[in-house]
Amino acid sequence: MRDLDIARWRLRSQHLVRPHAASAGEVVGSLLAVQAENPGQSAWAVASRTHGPDQADLAALLDNGTVVRTHVLRTTWHYVRAEDIGWLLDLTGPRLRRITGQALRTTHGLDDHSASQALTAITSALASRGPLTRGQLAQQLQQRGIGSSGQMLMILLAHAELGAVICSGPPASGEHTYALMDQRVPAPRRPGRSEALAELALRYFTGHGPATERDLAYWASLTLTDVRAGLAQARGQLGSFQHDGRTFWHSPGQAPTGPGEPEGHLLQILDETYRGYQDSRWLLDTAGDVPRTRETAAGMALADAQLIAAMRRTITADHVQFDLRPYRPLTPPQIRALDQAASRYGQYLHLTARLTRP
Repeated sequence: MRDLDIARWRLRSQHLVRPHAASAGEVVGSLLAVQAENPGQSAWAVASRTHGPDQADLAALLDNGTVVRTHVLRTTWHYVRAEDIGWLLDLTGPRLRRITGQALRTTHGLDDHSASQALTAITSALASRGPLTRGQLAQQLQQRGIGSSGQMLMILLAHAELGAVICSGPPASGEHTYALMDQRVPAPRRPGRSEALAELALRYFTGHGPATERDLAYWASLTLTDVRAGLAQARGQLGSFQHDGRTFWHSPGQAPTGPGEPEGHLLQILDETYRGYQDSRWLLDTAGDVPRTRETAAGMALADAQLIAAMRRTITADHVQFDLRPYRPLTPPQIRALDQAASRYGQYLHLTARLTRP
């Protein structure tokens, strides 16, 4: 087993190479949670894993509430199926709310009483007016004499999301809205903690594997003790192997014998192929060409499961442009693979695609 074999296997597990998923809903369910900080880029992260990328696919799921975009895992946005959000928040919410609660107290001066007042004002506004944008919620707080600076409100809303009080509502003219969780997801599934940890382990390693227990602990913001408790129950449904002194867990099956199709991908740096791992993230760069520093680019270019260039996407009225900054000279097959990736992305956006490189 080589590093490249594992990297290729992950792309297949994540549906980035054939066989693709049938729909956006299948993608979100398979990955369990898809990071969604940037709505436009993250929508492509979902669509690129389907056999017929269509902007309307995920949009319809967000509109009708089958999929919610909310804070869960690592205090950031994710797409999650409504049927999964309840038990995921039960697992991750308490730990993450300690972070958001401390930020409200130390950075913004909101003690527990003040935060509770602000949250009551938010839930009252949503109950009486229905889904509202962040700007509309800020106005509601101001009318009640509650300060609502942009950063404070963002953390306050995340705190409420992590507490399963609110989640995403249907988009309004393309803008994210908030709604009461019990109205948007009236009957969330909530298995016991032991069962939830087992399901988490099974679905993460099935949708992201091969991966390590430390990868899952990072991804879900849980302790290794929790991860191991879930893995102890799920291991009978998973395969595993030893590599580089670590145990990698995966859905039963064999590693790919060669490159998957398509070979090229243009993705945001927050994509699950990168952000879905930490312990073994750099299997994406077996040559060691990528600087091991904080990301300086919003996007990345992959060829045959390897990160070969930083990427910046620019959308204009008539085209989408991808500017590449390669980490080493690109080969003709890599260039062809990325040209094809740009074309697929352009077709999804209904725009002409342009790929530029030094």
